[in-house]
Amino acid sequence: MPDVVIVGGGISGAAAAYEIARAGHSVTLFEARSLAAMASGWTLGGVRQSGRDPAELPLAKAAVARWSGLDEELGAATGYRRRGNLRLARTEAEVEVIRELVVQQRGLGLEIDYLPDNAAIMAIAPAIAPSVLAASFCPGDGHADPIPAVRAFAAAAARHGAVIRDGIGVRALIRSGDTITGVETNDGEIVSAGRVILATGIHAPELLRPLGLDLPLRIRLVCVLQSVPLPPLFEQVFGVANADAAGRQEIDGRLRVTTGIGDWPHEPGSWSADNLAPRAADIATLIDRVTQVLPAMADAGVSRIWGGLIDLTPDALPAIDAHTGIDGLVVAAGFSGHGFGIGPITGEILADLALMRQPRFDLSPFRLGRFAGSTAPDSVLTLHG
Repeated sequence: MPDVVIVGGGISGAAAAYEIARAGHSVTLFEARSLAAMASGWTLGGVRQSGRDPAELPLAKAAVARWSGLDEELGAATGYRRRGNLRLARTEAEVEVIRELVVQQRGLGLEIDYLPDNAAIMAIAPAIAPSVLAASFCPGDGHADPIPAVRAFAAAAARHGAVIRDGIGVRALIRSGDTITGVETNDGEIVSAGRVILATGIHAPELLRPLGLDLPLRIRLVCVLQSVPLPPLFEQVFGVANADAAGRQEIDGRLRVTTGIGDWPHEPGSWSADNLAPRAADIATLIDRVTQVLPAMADAGVSRIWGGLIDLTPDALPAIDAHTGIDGLVVAAGFSGHGFGIGPITGEILADLALMRQPRFDLSPFRLGRFAGSTAPDSVLTLHG
């Protein structure tokens, strides 16, 4: 019997498996499809502090410190680069949004600059359009390659003895009284465990509901485009004031860009390549929005287009909680499209909770119980990553 079972093979689950295994405890991770199959795979891959909710900012700062040494620690390339994050203002109204963002985040102790005109922006990123009026710039932000990063955590976990079982889903958590004692897989296998970490993104509510626990999510669709390799254009991650477009240039020269969220009228368990495929209108909107701030996008050949799902909570903050009234259960879901960058620290926190150690962060803003009585979410996203 493993000490801990983890359900979900995104960055949160893989990082938790690594932390638990290297602490000398037995852990088994189940992933219904493949590692990084959903949010941790489609994401832009931003590793940012800027634009974070104040509750999340301490986690983001700590995550940046971890990312800088992860390649060596995990023994594999994560693609991490620390080249900064630009958040762009396209209109006078957005200029005020950016100016206020900088004031607020400086007040929280973040190193972030206000770039008051296009000349200041182009001194950092010459490929940005002359029409962009102002920007914030956080030099401590960066980006990584999502799928290699998740696989690096999983491989390092396995080297420490973790069992990674991808292609095997979990259909139920096994409960005895007020205690979770294990999981039941989709093929009927019962796996007992001392603790269970639920890190399944959009699938978390269906596993929590039979326990009398509610995680209200709105599942939204994001359009992602990857270009063919291009010459070096810029090193930063860019976003815009209202978060309806973002992008970066990957190490191999490909542009990876995303647009804002749209409705996805399907059941969580039904997602497939077919019903995640963005509509032609969404693709056209994405290209238009990105071209407005990055003119090179207009002539970039397209390599791949796909859709990703966001598990959006009412306040756009995740549920990270081991105090649900059900012993043996740790919940980590609802990252609302920006869980990748803090993944290494989320893994650390989940290991602490599962091993009944005191986390070094205040987790009160992330309690599952804060959603009691919540109606349909109507929160606003920040940047992806």
